[in-house]
Amino acid sequence: MVLGKHGYETVVEGTNGFVCLVGRTWTAGFKNPEFWNPKNRGPACYNPPAARSVMPIDFLRTKFALSGQSKNEIYKSMKAAVEKKELPDVEPGALIYMLSKQGHINDSAGHWHPHLMFYVPLGDAKTWGAGEPGSPIYVAPRFNGAPEPVTELIIVVSEWSDGTPDNH
Repeated sequence: MVLGKHGYETVVEGTNGFVCLVGRTWTAGFKNPEFWNPKNRGPACYNPPAARSVMPIDFLRTKFALSGQSKNEIYKSMKAAVEKKELPDVEPGALIYMLSKQGHINDSAGHWHPHLMFYVPLGDAKTWGAGEPGSPIYVAPRFNGAPEPVTELIIVVSEWSDGTPDNH
């Protein structure tokens, strides 16, 4: 999918339920200081459960951003959508992978590291060992109940999609 004037548009129809697009920082955490940075872009591929249950969150935030809402207005709109149960529950096995060197996560990290993002219902992070000493899993600031009832867990991996090692 590509981002157009009115939201994401399908340019190639897949057959396996995966959806790939380049996300923008307005889908990041609301406390992210680079929320509106136009340089930030995150090539991401959603597996079928994430396409059905996480992508609607990103699409709704994108709709509000493209309609000209402020960060505070987007937050309030997302909170209202959650309260009205307009978003699906996160599905078991929801996963997004970000393995492309082409991304620019933020100005300080650049393309950061290749990583996998798992989505679980809010409050389930500890059952995964997230944030525990020595754990490779940490809770991302993107979601985690702010206001969406989802926790995003990140696991950094050692190689990029082209097979080269992550050296940074």
